[in-house]
Amino acid sequence: MKVRVRLFAALRERAGSRSVEIELPVGAVVGDVWGELAFGDEPEGLLYAVNRDYTEKSAKLSPGDEVAV
Repeated sequence: MKVRVRLFAALRERAGSRSVEIELPVGAVVGDVWGELAFGDEPEGLLYAVNRDYTEKSAKLSPGDEVAV
């Protein structure tokens, strides 16, 4: 399934883009997003939002969701 990842601050600069679209398996959770971004170790205290609501890394994703990092 495809999800859009909105990037902010240093992550945006690192990617050279405001957002990227990634492919995840059905049943993926928010915590799976970081590994697909290939930015190395996840920063401590990183917050995630799905469809503009802050969420836990264990929250399941649906096709077309927007994940903000």
